[in-house]
Amino acid sequence: MYQYLLLVRFGLFNLVALSLLAGAYLQGWLDAIIKADLVELSFAIAALFVYGLIYCAARVWRTSLELNDIKAGAPAPGSHAGRYLDGIKAVDAAGREVLRGVLRLKLTNRIAIVRHVANSLVFLGLIGTVIGFIIALSGVDPAGATDAERVGGMVSKLISGMSVALNTTLVGAVLYVWLIVNHRLLATGTLDLLTSTLELGEGHGPA
Repeated sequence: MYQYLLLVRFGLFNLVALSLLAGAYLQGWLDAIIKADLVELSFAIAALFVYGLIYCAARVWRTSLELNDIKAGAPAPGSHAGRYLDGIKAVDAAGREVLRGVLRLKLTNRIAIVRHVANSLVFLGLIGTVIGFIIALSGVDPAGATDAERVGGMVSKLISGMSVALNTTLVGAVLYVWLIVNHRLLATGTLDLLTSTLELGEGHGPA
C-alpha cells in the first residue's frame, strides 16, 4: 500500500537538517567557523560528509526500489532478493541457510561504508583538535611570560589554536550525528528488505 517510505523518511530528516543549517547560517552562527584560521580542515570534514550523504542517498534509493518490488512479490531478477529467490529453488535446507547468510552479508556490506565515513568524521575532528592545540602551544614561550609585548602575541596564537581545535571538533561531531542518523534509517530499511526477502523465500521451495 505504501511505497518509498524509506525514501520519504530520508528526505524529511535531511530537509529538516538542511533547514536548521540554513537557519544557523542566516543567524550568523557559522561565521566564526567560516572565518576561522585553517578553515580548510572544516571544509575537508564537510566534503567527506557530503560524499557519505550522497552515497547513503544512493543506497536509500536502491533499497526503496527493492522494498517496493519485494512488497509486490516480484523482485527484479538482478537484485539481491531476485538472485536469492532463484538460488534457493535448487538447494536443500542446508544450502538455503548458506544463501541466507550470504544475503545478510551482502546487504550489510552494502551499507557499511556509510558508517565508516561517519566514524571518519569524528577522527578528522579529533585530528583538527590536536592540530589546534599544537598551534596554540607553539606560540607559548615561558621565558617571555613577563614581557608585556610578547604576551600579546602569545595570547593571539593561543586563541587562534583553540579556535581551530574547537571548530573542527564541533564540525566533526555535528556532521557525525547527521550522517549516523541517516545510516540508522538505511540500516532499518535494509533490515526490512532482508526480513521481507526471507519471508518471501519461505514460499519458494526446492524445485
